[in-house]
Parts: sequence; structure tokens; C-alpha cells
Amino acid sequence: MKEILYLEIPTPDRDAVRRWLQEDFQPGTGEKLLTPDGIRVQFSQKQGGERGRVAEGESQISQTPSTMPSPTEELSVFVWSVQRTTYLKVFRWAEKPVVRESQLLEHLTAGLRQQFPHQYPEPPAVDLSQQSIFEALAPAYPQTVKFFQKFPNGEYDLKRVYWWEQRWREGVRNPQEPRQVVFSGQQRERGRGGEGERSSPNSTYDLIYVGGALGIIHAAVMAKLGYRVLLLERLPFGRMNREWNISRNEIQSLIDLGLFTPVEVESIIAREYKDGFHKFFDANNPPIAKSPVLHTPKVLNVALDAEHLLRLCGEKLKSAGGEIWDETEFIRADVEPAQVTVQTKHLPTGSERQATGRLLVDAMGTASPIAWQLNGGRTFDSVCPTVGAVIDSGFEPGVWDSQYGDVLNTHGDISRGRQLIWELFPAAGEELTVYLFHYHQVNATNPGSLLEMYEDFFTILPEYRRCDMDKLVWKKATFGYIPGHFSMGSNDRKVAVDRLIAIGDAASLQSPLVFTGFGSLVRNLPRLTELLDTALKHDLLTAGHLNQIRAYQSNVSVTWLFSKGMMVPTGKFIQPQQINAILNTFFGILAQQKEVVAERFIKDRVDWLTFNRLALEAAWKNPFLLLWILNFVNLKDVLRWGGAYLSFTLESLNSWLWWWVPQFSRRIQPWLEPRYPALWLWLLATSYALTDGLGRPQKSAPLSALGRERRVAKCEGEFL
Repeated sequence: MKEILYLEIPTPDRDAVRRWLQEDFQPGTGEKLLTPDGIRVQFSQKQGGERGRVAEGESQISQTPSTMPSPTEELSVFVWSVQRTTYLKVFRWAEKPVVRESQLLEHLTAGLRQQFPHQYPEPPAVDLSQQSIFEALAPAYPQTVKFFQKFPNGEYDLKRVYWWEQRWREGVRNPQEPRQVVFSGQQRERGRGGEGERSSPNSTYDLIYVGGALGIIHAAVMAKLGYRVLLLERLPFGRMNREWNISRNEIQSLIDLGLFTPVEVESIIAREYKDGFHKFFDANNPPIAKSPVLHTPKVLNVALDAEHLLRLCGEKLKSAGGEIWDETEFIRADVEPAQVTVQTKHLPTGSERQATGRLLVDAMGTASPIAWQLNGGRTFDSVCPTVGAVIDSGFEPGVWDSQYGDVLNTHGDISRGRQLIWELFPAAGEELTVYLFHYHQVNATNPGSLLEMYEDFFTILPEYRRCDMDKLVWKKATFGYIPGHFSMGSNDRKVAVDRLIAIGDAASLQSPLVFTGFGSLVRNLPRLTELLDTALKHDLLTAGHLNQIRAYQSNVSVTWLFSKGMMVPTGKFIQPQQINAILNTFFGILAQQKEVVAERFIKDRVDWLTFNRLALEAAWKNPFLLLWILNFVNLKDVLRWGGAYLSFTLESLNSWLWWWVPQFSRRIQPWLEPRYPALWLWLLATSYALTDGLGRPQKSAPLSALGRERRVAKCEGEFL
């Protein structure tokens, strides 16, 4: 018996596929017999000896097995369902190919592709004045509506899911004409001698942050430095639609920086577990693409209480004199030579309010209209539509040990044009946070759907982890779009204009593997803080200065080809097992390394030599790996990756040649900064690019070391 065909058929309706096989499909050769899960095609001795020919349109189902000649060769065609997707395999019960075998398989494949093409359903139009969100979505997403009704804030959260998907679709489909929300006033006179612009005495705030998730962390740091900070948040402050995981050595930077005390950090840790697993489904993979479980005990093994973290940051911001306007929507920003004015709307009352500041910080994430406008017609290169839930209890004992996490896991092959990936993180008590996501190429026809993903999540969760869905106690929905941008260099994406800068997911500079905006922000918080503090201190707030303040890492940008190999191009059919085969090949190599090597790779700290060594080992282990990846990319992608790799190589060489620059810059700072502040900002950014930009972070300096008293005195003397 030999497998000769394996197809993914992008429909959850297995019965429709089976009926088509049994009623409509004509093999054109052999004798078609019905089976419970498909058909068999038999070839008699006469047919086998003569390599017999049967008219393609002639039906032979009417013959009974008792009247048929003794079979000598046979093909078995059957279908099954998993992940709300139908799969088909054909096995041959013979050593050699049967009569017209290749033509039969081509005919079968073409018929299935024509009958069951890719479909990218649109969410229905919703008028909440006429019906509830549950009533509007129930016909298209019955499981999603059923289980969102069991969440404490289910109706509100489902509205957020729908709103976020609609906002994302609008941005993807209209990139050439993004909604303008940032307006420039009169042309400013460029600062001379690196001194920049002076702030207007009417400025109410130094910093205005829009977005209260990642924004509040950075805002709290800057408030503790003595800046006057305002935070705008569209939701009630402290609400989160995601949970966060991190490792001990990464969260330590928040202590080293002085934002939190060790006791406060312990209060926001919900669970610290022993080990995290990475395992991809390999039942259909060739032997060279099977791998053991990869263990990463120090990756994402600390689960945080995200809402407690936000509240704690909010308290620190307010205690430092900052303000929070929650349930307040950003409308527009007007940039003037000496200030930026932000128009807002208080959602519960509908009243409008404005605030004026020296600098606007966009932390609105993927749905940010500012980010779309900054980059004009250039959309994100990829996105991870992510859905999930915090489950309070309900799993049977033994289903999962709360001392362990599932960092990356698949339980099936490509599903309706996506490779679905699970994450599972234990939290406080019996809580489990479970995510389902996939890597996706941004496409106007197929932007990526949160609602479709949620329908998958609630249907296939028992396939991933044994459970009775009706017995689970649902605590919170977690969802969002996590964007990706494939950078060829540190200046490849605009993150700032005059008096405006983007951070976090709005800047879209994070890792293509397991870390999102939160991980990137925490790892780069000391870097962003010192650079922004320097820019504000000397009023270096033009686009040229602010665009130097970014969390870019050349060692991360070069790994995007790896994530590209996890995205099925829209409308294209790929061998179902191919993404799992790519993942298993590379993670199998990581499993053979020392624990620290895998940890550094996944934490975005891999160096040039290690990256090249791992790539060569993967190619040696699996010579087909590059050919498989080429199924997902085109010549333009290859050339772009070549540029990113060249940039990584040159920056690694620069880091080796100029290793002394970071230390030297610190020694000359007292002399250089007061005299040539713009030059100092450039040198400081360069110093960070040679270290943090290659995954080798500098030691975090405490907030007090940034000279709060000196800066406050300087600001009062120069700007007030």
C-alpha cells in the first residue's frame, strides 16, 4: 500500500465532498465502488493486463462486487475532517502505478479544486440599532455567538472583535487612500545647529499617548522621569483583550529601569511554570521532517496578570502627575511648529475635548489610523490574526499540567489555506490562557478574519485539548491582529513625523516568531526611554530626529523568510503537510542545540555566526527545505531578503569593528551632549544599534541615572 495523493479541501462540509466523489466524479478508468468515507477504484485482471480503457463518462457503480472480475489493482480514495477542514488521500494497493494513474489523479484534483475553491467569507453588515451583535452574527458564526454569551463581558467583547475586523479590513483594502487623521500646520522653520524647535509656553503636556495597553507602560516610565504626560484610551482603562507572557530575565529590565520594585513585579506574576513545549504535527511528514519536542524552560514561562499590570502603571503615572482620559476616542492631530493639538471624543457622553502637547506618541496598535497614514500605500507585509480565551476551569484532571506551557503547537496540517498554531499558558489557579493564530500574507481579497478564527477556535478546541466545551468556565476573550513588517534596513519603515512617533504594534517592528509588541517593547524599553528622553530634553522633535528612535533589530529582520514559509499565499494550494515539515525541520535543529541557543533564537538574540550555522545545519539535514520555502515566496521576496541579510551582515561587521563605540560614547557624553545635542542623539542611537539592534542589549540604566532633576530644571529654564 502506498500513499500517492494528499489534498487539503478548503471546506468544513466533508459530506459534500464525499457526495461529489460518489455521485459526480468519474475516474475515467477502472471500476468505481462506494465506501463509507469515499470510493474505491478497482482494476480487473483483464484491465490490468490490457491496461484497459474505460470511457470517461461511463458509470460503473451499478456492477456488484459478486459480478466483477477478481481485482488485481486498486486505488482507495477517502476523506476525513479535522480543524473544520476536509482532507483527502489516495492509496494504491499495488507496487507499480495502475493504468492511467497520473491522469486519474490530475482529473480528481482538478475536479475538487473547481468544485471546492478557496472561499474568503465577509462578515455580515451589522446595524446595532435594529438587532444585537449576537442576533446579527448567529447565522454565520453560531459557535462564536454561543460561547461569547458565556463570557462575563461577552456582548461588549464581540462588538470589539467585529469593530477590529472591520477597521483592519478597511485599512488593508484602502491603503492608497488612508483616512487622514494627522494634519500639518504652517511649514516649520528647521532648527539650526542641532538645537531643534522650542516648545510653546501654552503646551499643556510634554507627551500625549494614544492607546492604553502598551502605551501606559512607556507613559508611566516617562512620567516618573518628570514629564507631564496624558494618556488617551478608547476602552475603560485597565481592560485588555490579550494576556502577556514573558521570561524572568526580560521582566527584570522593568526593575533595573526603576519602573517597578521586585515586590511589585511579584504581584503581577500570575504563574511561573517549569517548561514550555514546541511541537508540530508530523504524522504526514517525511522522516527528514520529523522532530522531537523542543523544550524552552526560560521562554514565555512567566504569565502576567495584564490588567493588574496596567492598573499599577496607571497608579504610577497618576502619582507622578500624569492624567488618563479613558473611554476617549482619538479623532485627529494638528501638528504645528511648536506643538501638537489632539482632538478627542468622550464616548459615553459624546462631548469633544482637546489637548496640546510637545509630542504625540501613537500606541494604538494594528488598528492605528496614524500608522496607516504614516506609511501611505504601503500596508503591513504580514499579520497574525489571533483569537483565544482565558478559561477559568472545566478541564478534566490530567488534560494539562499547570507547570508547563505550550509555546507553539499544531495538531493538524494546512487548514483552509492557513496553518493554525496553538499557544497555551497556565495562569493563576486553574486558569489557562489559550490562543489560536496563523501567519498570514496581507491581501485585499483575504485580509484575515478574527470571526472565522473564533468559529474555528470554539469548534476545534476539543481536538487540541480534550474537553467538554459546555463544562468550561469562560473568563475572558483574547483577540487581536498582530502585524509584521519585513524591513530591509533600519530606515525601511516610517515611524515618525514632526512631533509624532509610533511605538509597539503601531510601529510594527516585532519578531515574526513568538514575540509581539509587548515583548518587543519590554526588551527595548531602556533604549526607547533614553533616546526619547534625550530628544525631549533638547527639543529634537522633528521627523529626522524622531525616526532614529525605534526598536529595530537587524537580526530579527533577517528571520522574516522563516515566517514567510508559514504563510499560504491567497488562492494558492500548497501540500498540506509542507508548513509543518518546514517548522519541524528547523525546530528539530534547535532541539539538538544547547538550551541557551534555542532560547536566544526565539528571544530575538541570535548573532550572525549562530544564525548562519543553524541555517546551514537545517539545509544539510533537509536539502528540500529551500525548495519548500520557495513555494511561498517570489523573486521580489528573495531579493528583499537578500537585502535584509546583507544589512544584517554589514551591521554585524560594524558591531565587531566598532565594539568600543558604546563605551566611548558614555565617556564623552558630559562634554558632547550639552554642546551638540543632535550629534549626541545620533551617537546614542548608533550605540544602541550596535548592541540592542543585534540582540545584545545594554544594561538598563535606572530612571534616576537619566538625570531627572537636571532635566526638569533645564525644561523650566528654557521652555517655561
